[in-house]
Amino acid sequence: MTAMLEMSRLSATIGGVKVLQDVDLALDAGSFVGLVGRNGAGKTTLMRAVMGLIATDGGRLAFLDRDLGVEAAMRRAALGIGYMPEDRRLVPDLNVEENVLVPAWATGEADSARRLGFIYEVLPEVADFRGRRPSQLSGGQQKLVALARALMAGTRLLLLDEPFEGVAPVLAQRLAAAIGKLRATGVAVLLSESDYVHSETLVDDFYVIERGVVTRGRPGQGEA
Repeated sequence: MTAMLEMSRLSATIGGVKVLQDVDLALDAGSFVGLVGRNGAGKTTLMRAVMGLIATDGGRLAFLDRDLGVEAAMRRAALGIGYMPEDRRLVPDLNVEENVLVPAWATGEADSARRLGFIYEVLPEVADFRGRRPSQLSGGQQKLVALARALMAGTRLLLLDEPFEGVAPVLAQRLAAAIGKLRATGVAVLLSESDYVHSETLVDDFYVIERGVVTRGRPGQGEA
C-alpha cells in the first residue's frame, strides 16, 4: 500500500548548504509519527519542503501519490494538509477566529462553519478567546490558536513543528491531550521535537534527523 506522505532521496539546499540529504520517510494514513532532532538539524526545512515553502533539488515528494514538486504551495490546504509552524505566524491584525479561518478563506471552503465547530470542540479554550487579538494571548495560548488554524486545513495530514517548544508545562500537557484526541479522527500527524519528552506517548513511530540525514527509529537506537 502506498504511504500517504512519501519522501524518497529528497534533498534541499539553502544558501549553498545541503540541509536535507537524501531523505527517505513515509507516513501512512492515520499514523502519528515523531521527527526528533536538535535545533538546526533540518526539521523545519523538511516540513517547509512539504508545504512548498522552499524548493527541493532532488528526490521525490508525494502526497496521496500526487507529486508535490509540481504543486503550488497554496494547494496544500486544498489537499487537506495543515501546518503549525514553530513560530506560530499568526496575523496580528486579525482576531483569533479570523486567524483560524484563514485556510478556509484561501481555499473557498464552503463548510468552514462546521469545521470551526469541530475545532472548538477539540480546543474549547480557543473558542473562549476567539474575539481577542494574538498580541493579547500568552505564547502557549498562541500555540493553541496555531494548532486550531492547522486543523482548519488539516483534514488528512497535520505537520506540527515543535508544538511544545517554549510552552509552560500545563499548556504543553493540554496541547498533548488535544493532539492525542485527534487520533480518533483518522488524521495523520508528523510532529517534530528536539527530544521526545512530550511525543513519546503520542506517536507510533519515530524518525531521527541529524544534519539533514534521516534515520528511522527511536533516538539512540539507530535504524529500526
